[in-house]
Amino acid sequence: MRTPVIRVTGVSKRFTIRREKSLKERLVNFRRSAAHAESFWALRDVSFELEPATTLALIGHNGSGKSTLLGLIGGILAPTSGTVERRGRLAALLELGAGFHGDLTGRENVYLNASILGLTRAQTDHYFDEIVDFSGVEDFIDTQVKFYSSGMYVRLAFAVAVHVDPEIMLIDEVLAVGDEPFQRKCLERIKRFQQEGRTIVLVTHGLDQVHQLCDRAIVLDHGRMVIDGAPVQAVRVLRDRYAEAEELADAHAGVVPPVSITGVRVLDASGAPLQAVDSGGTVVLEIDVESRSRCADWVVGIALQNHMDLLIYGTNSRLLGHRLPPLHGRATARFVLPSVPLVDGRYYVTAAVHPPVGPEWHRLDRTAVFRVDSEGVEDGVLHVDPKFEVVEQ
Repeated sequence: MRTPVIRVTGVSKRFTIRREKSLKERLVNFRRSAAHAESFWALRDVSFELEPATTLALIGHNGSGKSTLLGLIGGILAPTSGTVERRGRLAALLELGAGFHGDLTGRENVYLNASILGLTRAQTDHYFDEIVDFSGVEDFIDTQVKFYSSGMYVRLAFAVAVHVDPEIMLIDEVLAVGDEPFQRKCLERIKRFQQEGRTIVLVTHGLDQVHQLCDRAIVLDHGRMVIDGAPVQAVRVLRDRYAEAEELADAHAGVVPPVSITGVRVLDASGAPLQAVDSGGTVVLEIDVESRSRCADWVVGIALQNHMDLLIYGTNSRLLGHRLPPLHGRATARFVLPSVPLVDGRYYVTAAVHPPVGPEWHRLDRTAVFRVDSEGVEDGVLHVDPKFEVVEQ
């Protein structure tokens, strides 16, 4: 077994929240400050080890402790108890524009930020043109960064971080900033780092990125580690918790959705329950819905996902050009998929009802499953039965 590059052992982090709102109040209440302070545990007893060449995602709701844990790994914060060990050159993007000074130009900040991350001036000279080209801010490199947009800030910061030749890279949600071409460039660089055997710890709310990039994921909830495992499993646990929290909040608020789903069935072309179908066969999905009062305008939709939670297909009644009649009571919506050309595997059905515009009223994730049987040996999700030949010249 390889020696871990990161080892977190029994780590807890406590912050003190003071009730005084001003310096004057703090001075007046100096002797009673303890009575005006509250302790908040951002992390409680978190332990894990990370081997080299692994990409780990830290996921969870806002305030779950993800950024705090990343700050502890990066040495920005000190644990209240427990230990954090790491080895290797570290590059961290923990905060938008961290290490930048607003009154300095982009050029000056490149040298400043690179020196903070451990590059010598000669090394920065060597990488400077690549950094500027990667960031795409060459027209503004001699402008003070206080005039930069948030996207320009993070592009330049990320460009510096990826050129310091890190063995460990920490990224905290900054990839959500920037236009699509830059985000694609960042993802390509991260994939190159993975191919080179570097270790990456990523905090993100983009669960698709977790599937796309990560080998492993940790779910945090109120500072405690819920699960440490495969990305598919971790994302599923997190989505289930999101759904439970929404249902609980609606129940406490006494919210009754205008339309709710009462059942989902997978059938074959004859209407019999279906467990398996040959690739290219017909699949019928029936969704039972109910409305306690008259609902004038509603939409019902379906989605198919594979075992990796990858969205395979999705549609709804509105996209299909159907305006549904007013609903008062019960009804069944039927989607007939006359040809399902998927590769061999298990596929999961999600169903939802919602208004023409706005958030969903009710959603059932992975509420039904069916299997596709195919004799072909193939990768991906689409079964196409190709023809192949070699033509001699």
